[in-house]
Amino acid sequence: MPVDRFSLTMDPELGAAVREAAERAGTTVSAWLSQAAADRVRNELLRIALDRWDEEDGPPTEAEMEQARRDLGL
Repeated sequence: MPVDRFSLTMDPELGAAVREAAERAGTTVSAWLSQAAADRVRNELLRIALDRWDEEDGPPTEAEMEQARRDLGL
């Protein structure tokens, strides 16, 4: 499988926290950072989609929000 390699730098405390988080997750630092990046991209795309939805249809009504809460079991 082809990969895209990156070289990055970060604060040593953050680097240690990332290594610890990867270890807790039972994965490599590369895999952990890849998942973190994928999560960040997905969240950004969701924010963009929701912003467009609000622009086109307006914000959800309270009734729609309540239905969403019920559907999600919140």
